[in-house]
Amino acid sequence: MVSAEIEKYGKQIEAYTREKYKMCFREPNGQLRYPFMVPGSCYADSLWDWDSWLTDLALGEFVPMEERLAYEKGCVLNFLEFIDEAGAVPIYVTPKETANDWVGRKVTNIHKPCLAQHALYITEKNKLDASWLKEGFTALERYIGYYEKNCKHESGLFVWYDDFAIGVDNDPCTYYRPNKSSASIYLNCLMYRELLAVESLAQKLGKTETAKAFEEKAAALYDAIQEHLWDERDGFFYSADVNLLPVEPGARLHGGCPRHWNTLIQRIGVWSGFLPMWAGIATKEQAERMVRGHYLDARTFFAPYGVRTLSKMEKMYCVVKSGNPSCWLGPIWGISNFMVFDGLRQYGFSQEAKELAEKTILMFGKDIEKNGEMHEYYDPETGEGVNNPGFQNWNLLSLNMLAWLRNGGL
Repeated sequence: MVSAEIEKYGKQIEAYTREKYKMCFREPNGQLRYPFMVPGSCYADSLWDWDSWLTDLALGEFVPMEERLAYEKGCVLNFLEFIDEAGAVPIYVTPKETANDWVGRKVTNIHKPCLAQHALYITEKNKLDASWLKEGFTALERYIGYYEKNCKHESGLFVWYDDFAIGVDNDPCTYYRPNKSSASIYLNCLMYRELLAVESLAQKLGKTETAKAFEEKAAALYDAIQEHLWDERDGFFYSADVNLLPVEPGARLHGGCPRHWNTLIQRIGVWSGFLPMWAGIATKEQAERMVRGHYLDARTFFAPYGVRTLSKMEKMYCVVKSGNPSCWLGPIWGISNFMVFDGLRQYGFSQEAKELAEKTILMFGKDIEKNGEMHEYYDPETGEGVNNPGFQNWNLLSLNMLAWLRNGGL
């Protein structure tokens, strides 16, 4: 049963969304030949990678298919038009520039591993056959091939090429660290789900052998995440440092006992350590330890308005207004709340999922009531918006949480 207070603020969010959601839609413009979606606020003309996917997950729950289908398909098709010969897809595109234009160099991070997930969502949500993606499927394979060639470590984990536009901008496990040194738990969970999405699309297109190959790739990555990123001592998933000097055969110094490990776990408490629950990687026993030992600890992640994006016990913890990078050093973000909620829900932690959904709805509803807008991120203790009023994007996923609550948390 939904409380009167949650129903009140849920209706605030619904009314706001009905009035504002079309502000996420953009018509073809410049080098973007298909309709697309934008996050809102200061990102008003930009097609972003995981932003467009997650905005679509939200809009797909209440906007009729005939109204949104061209825009959601356009997000994927626009990105696929920008794939280069090596398989690189930009992180974002505007009508006049791409991420690579802005950075001023060709080699940097590419579109996060969620392009196939977005395509699969569009196909399954709208009960389409996958033929709309038939020509683009080979581009998706090349895109995964780029990651495998340029960003895959000998451990089997994937690494960021650099710290540019990783989505969780200043995650200390990657930010200001050497190129190709961070085997991020966030990146690897996205990639695991991405490989499974490619497998599913291949099956829908009748590409049985390709589907089998991607199933095996996903299984191998699952094993690598369990081996290298789960910390049995702490009962939590962390990112890993792979920036290790090579072992030189026959070296006089250190040759008597060279290292036998190829990753070093980074015991930094980041919200993305919960993503193996969202991705379906954690075992039930691991999930139990993560929830009881970390999620529910008010000294670290558990805050009045959701999940702190960095543990409050970390020395880097701070809540500040910033852009480029946006601050992920502790503030509450709508997407981190949602993805942790979704993991809790999947693993049967219904009471914890309910409480997190309620916190999120209260935070956004009160913001709309007071300011008439939602913000990009929030103060964990007060629920006050910190930066970028007018941001919509994945904040609209709070309506998915509300629907779950209204359906009895099932």
